[in-house]
Amino acid sequence: MNTVERWKQEQHPLDVIENVYEYAEGNFSFEEIEARAGDGEWERLKWAGMYAHGRQDDYFMLRTKVPGGFLTPAQAEAIGTVADEYATAPEEHGGEAQNEIWGDAFLDITTRQDIQMHWIEVTDIPAIWDTYEAVGLTTIQGCGDSARNVLGCPAAGLDDHECFDAQPVIDAVSDFFTNNREYANLPRKFKMTITGCQEDCAQSQINDVGLVPARKHVDGEDIYGFHARVGGGLSDGPRMASNIDVFVRPEDAVEFCRAVTQTFKELGDRNNRGLCRMRYLVQQMGPSTFEAAVRDRCDVDLHSRGQDLTRGYRGDHVGVHPQKQDGLFYVGFNVIAGRMGGDELTAVAQAAKKYGTDDTSIRLATDQNFLLTHIPEDNLSALLNEPFARKYEHDPGPFARGVVGCTGSEFCNYGIIETKKRVYRWARALDRQIVTPDDLAVVRMHMSGCSASCAQPQIADIGFRGETVAVDDSEGSTNEESGNITEGMDVGLGGSLGTDNQFLDWVAHAVPAQAVIPALQQLFTVFTEERDPGERFYEWARRVSNDRLRRIMQRANANVFGGVAHDG
Repeated sequence: MNTVERWKQEQHPLDVIENVYEYAEGNFSFEEIEARAGDGEWERLKWAGMYAHGRQDDYFMLRTKVPGGFLTPAQAEAIGTVADEYATAPEEHGGEAQNEIWGDAFLDITTRQDIQMHWIEVTDIPAIWDTYEAVGLTTIQGCGDSARNVLGCPAAGLDDHECFDAQPVIDAVSDFFTNNREYANLPRKFKMTITGCQEDCAQSQINDVGLVPARKHVDGEDIYGFHARVGGGLSDGPRMASNIDVFVRPEDAVEFCRAVTQTFKELGDRNNRGLCRMRYLVQQMGPSTFEAAVRDRCDVDLHSRGQDLTRGYRGDHVGVHPQKQDGLFYVGFNVIAGRMGGDELTAVAQAAKKYGTDDTSIRLATDQNFLLTHIPEDNLSALLNEPFARKYEHDPGPFARGVVGCTGSEFCNYGIIETKKRVYRWARALDRQIVTPDDLAVVRMHMSGCSASCAQPQIADIGFRGETVAVDDSEGSTNEESGNITEGMDVGLGGSLGTDNQFLDWVAHAVPAQAVIPALQQLFTVFTEERDPGERFYEWARRVSNDRLRRIMQRANANVFGGVAHDG
């Protein structure tokens, strides 16, 4: 077994919940936590939804699970209140001025429809959990080697692009796995997505399990259910999920997901931590053999595939959209890099109650944006005039609309470069400086601070993967001791999901950060000149050779290819 498996053998990971209450009561420091439980406790604390900050001792990142991204106004208000009260930096780390863009008491919407907060102290965790329990929220298994937050279409039950509303199935699957000791210790993190949407908003192609809408003739009638995809994922070994020959009734979805999890639990690698993800197991066994193993462990009969109803991929829901309920609309708001103030989410919740019907909700999306639903047409104008609505535009520029950023080095142990402030500023700058074709609504630009792919760069038009770069010119250096070391990144082009799904190519390596925008300006100048009618950026990038793309980038008045990856 690898070291993490040994730590999980020493104590069941879910038992850490009781430990947290002890640490909170005693206001334990990080040093005291480690003395009490050993260094394996940092891994087990992930089952409580807690990550130790990378560079600030005694503070945690706390992750809140939001199945399908669905929040009631009361839940959204509770999250906003918790962020405002507890996600606050101490004066020695900047206090209210810790971040020149977002200030203090902010939260992050993630690519898995979660909420993350920073600067959380262990002594405050029980009070946060009490607040959450009152409105039906949890942080349990927000992290760790278990079933993570279950994804879904943020417009479930609203839009006419869905075959059926899968949110009840999402809730049932999430409820089954949360606090379930039998399935809380898996070889690695386990990611599921479930949707009745024809446009695969929930990204089934890059998850361990993806259930997508299908129809099949069974016992003389046509019924709706799911087809299954397995073994997708990103990070260092990206793989698109494989279709398997099963049709799953909605009422059988929990059992099917349990059987897949059981298969992974039994057969997954617990030795090599780098090869523990389920996609490696599917690749090793082959999809058909993996399917047979799932069928052997499933307590319901699984039909063979029927008619697949997925027709493409929809990357966002930004804008004002009519609902299938007469006279009602939902509005998708653009949150650049997914970060907003706790007080702002509270304002969103209050606006939902003020302008929406009794069924109003706030939905979190995988592109780090949010939707506000069930708004009567007569209330749209007033809603869009609210301060948060003017800030988080429903009609942003294409770069702002498509930008995604991970936590980065600001708080993450693994982050090599700063991401949130950078992608925020870059998106704003690119929308000002680059004139894009009128029919190009979005350019997906995703930045991960390391190779872990939390920002999903491989499926973006433009993807960034952070690293430190050695350059001859010390201008912009981030290293006081070695003046030629600066933040930089690998640049990839041409990724997408959908019917033409493909991971991007890493076209340029070790590009100094200050050279990226000039290089992108050159690329978009040529793209605008050469594009076919209606052609999107990723499509153009694919049909142009990587050598030519590099030559275009070299035209920039910047040191685009003057860096070398720096180890350490």
